[in-house]
Amino acid sequence: MLGIGDAPYDSLEESVKASLTEYYYVRNMENYDDMYRAVAFFASKYGRIDWIESNNEYWLEQDARLRTDFNVNTGIKSDNILFFKSKAAMKTKYEQGGIPTARGHKITGYADTAEFISKVGYPVIAKPENGVGAADTYTIKNADDLKHFFETKPEEAYVCEEFITGDICSYDAIADAAGEPLFESMTVWPPSIADIVNQDLDLAYYTHREVPESLRTLGRKTIKAFGAFNRFVHLEFFRLTKPRKELGEVGDFVALEVNMRPAGGYTPDMMNYAHSVDVYQIWADMVTTGKRIVPEPAKEYFCAYASRKDGKNKPGCRKDIFRTGILTAESE
Repeated sequence: MLGIGDAPYDSLEESVKASLTEYYYVRNMENYDDMYRAVAFFASKYGRIDWIESNNEYWLEQDARLRTDFNVNTGIKSDNILFFKSKAAMKTKYEQGGIPTARGHKITGYADTAEFISKVGYPVIAKPENGVGAADTYTIKNADDLKHFFETKPEEAYVCEEFITGDICSYDAIADAAGEPLFESMTVWPPSIADIVNQDLDLAYYTHREVPESLRTLGRKTIKAFGAFNRFVHLEFFRLTKPRKELGEVGDFVALEVNMRPAGGYTPDMMNYAHSVDVYQIWADMVTTGKRIVPEPAKEYFCAYASRKDGKNKPGCRKDIFRTGILTAESE
């Protein structure tokens, strides 16, 4: 197990040091030449590298480039990374896999966007084509909003999607070399991440102890459609609370976007609580043995997370209140 990072070796926790055969420090991980030299050094010392992974959205393209340059075949390479990162390209894979998804459009100008909206109707969502989370996302409800969007949007590429009314749910899994899930979980956000970011809401969500069969089926189809093998995936879906023509009825799942890495924040730990497992160990065993060794749990739970954003001291609340909590329960 070889590590590359921009943290000095002496700053690493002892558990990390004990897990690594060797560590290579680089001043700036965004400098590809430095990263290339680090992998080349390890290859010259230990032989052919057979796995490169960061488990981090930000480094997906660099991971793919390193795999390509060093012919590492256990993960996605540069020729397919576009489908993992581009929200417009994702639509192609969803269609090929027969997975229902909101109609989308890659924005090139005002006229083409207005034409797309004339087909799907207001409101629509506009978001960065290659973005993480819900930052710089716009809800366009009318012609005035559309004009405001083009007057204020950042210079980066944007996509526009029809508005879907539903809860945000994720299908989280660890897939083996054949794309078969070794672990599956479901997480639900009653207020969506977009609303939390754009309306400055407090955060609350929960990990479900069961994965509905319809979500399980779509999640597995998505893994196969995208070729997301040998990795942790975080796939986002709408669970419709209002019927949508050509997409589904209330309760049906509709694909939103893929994230080819573990869920963020405390969610992996919440999965551990809810499913009485160690997802980190399941992933590590997949890497080293290609299979799951951690046994199936005897009992599973719901695990909820709730927090209040810093600076939101509501009237009547103690300022020193413990602001973040995780709760496990057998039922809703």
